[in-house]
Amino acid sequence: MKEYQEEYIGKNIEIKKTKNKEIQGLKGKIIDETMHTFKIRIGKKTRTIMKKGNTFMINGNEIQGNKIIKRPEDRIKIKG
Repeated sequence: MKEYQEEYIGKNIEIKKTKNKEIQGLKGKIIDETMHTFKIRIGKKTRTIMKKGNTFMINGNEIQGNKIIKRPEDRIKIKG
């Protein structure tokens, strides 16, 4: 569960599983994150990708977008 508490901005991302074939396999760098989206830089372009319904590979960890639909600042707080 540690991977769900990480900061994702600045990390590499690949879209592994999605119903949207247009974004399947996209790779880039996360430049911003909101509760529901990642903003990804792909070359010179940016794309905003919904977390819900997508599975991502982030720094070698497969992350289900549905499990990280929280405000980033709430998700990364240390529990305990």
